Amino acid sequence: MSRVPMRGTVRRTAAANRDRFASQRGRTQTVFHGAVQIRLPRHAGCHHGPMRNGGVRGGRGACGVRRATDARPAHGSLLAALTTLTALVTLTACGGAAPGSGADVGKGARTGPAATMDPTRIPGIGDRWQRRIPADSRQVVAVYGDSKNASTATVVLYTRHGSTWDRVRSWPAHNGKKGWTTSHHEGDNRSPVGVFTLSDAGGVLRDPGAKLPYTRSAAFAAPRWWAKSYWHDFDYVIAIDYNRVKGTPPHDPTRPEGESKGGGIWLHMDHGSGTSACVSLSESAMAYLLRTLDPDRHPVVVMGDRADLKRSR
Repeated sequence: MSRVPMRGTVRRTAAANRDRFASQRGRTQTVFHGAVQIRLPRHAGCHHGPMRNGGVRGGRGACGVRRATDARPAHGSLLAALTTLTALVTLTACGGAAPGSGADVGKGARTGPAATMDPTRIPGIGDRWQRRIPADSRQVVAVYGDSKNASTATVVLYTRHGSTWDRVRSWPAHNGKKGWTTSHHEGDNRSPVGVFTLSDAGGVLRDPGAKLPYTRSAAFAAPRWWAKSYWHDFDYVIAIDYNRVKGTPPHDPTRPEGESKGGGIWLHMDHGSGTSACVSLSESAMAYLLRTLDPDRHPVVVMGDRADLKRSR
């Protein structure tokens, strides 16, 4: 037979519980919601501590936020607070903004290293090359080679508004099949590192609406004894002003610094592998650059392998 507690014992137990609950009023407990730490009032009736997963049951939602899918009724106030927090965290963790922050949800925000970059400089370009960008230039095509001996690269278009450089578009690209050099010469199969103006364009195809002077000519066509994958390389070209006379068609053969220094280095259409020294991009990328690069904005190309481009001297 079970023993029934005495009435005095019940009263003492109830009084002890009231004292224990009263002592917990005003205390706070720390819970972690996703990557966010918050402090909430400890629930007066919660004597077993916060539940795992920050006081809620359920798995992770989008962007690593834990969803409140189930909770004990005794945690009603905690659940309500976390439900509100979930909506706020979801916005900020996904690159948006909490209501009232003034930022546009969905546009994202710069975080980490990007937030501290100097907007008056082209990213990844050291002082050696940065100071060679003409003061009046407001368009820069930056070619970031993957390494000194690699033929793969990334091309990024930047435009300047006031003193700030803004990234506009980027594309995968190829450069010289043997990589890059700061002392280019004819036949080395390396692209020259440096800062060069962009002043003339042309190609086999009709003018797509270029702002640079555009020369259409069948003389640009690749020789038919080349591999077929190369036949459309020069449908669109933009001359890189390395060892050439500005203001002439890209295929003008004049080389002011002599034949040994090479020449005829262009931005042109890609055939899927390295070039002799040019930089190659997709047809859509070339068409975009032709329609965008504006002689009134004094466009230049800054090109080289990433390590060399970062040099300060």
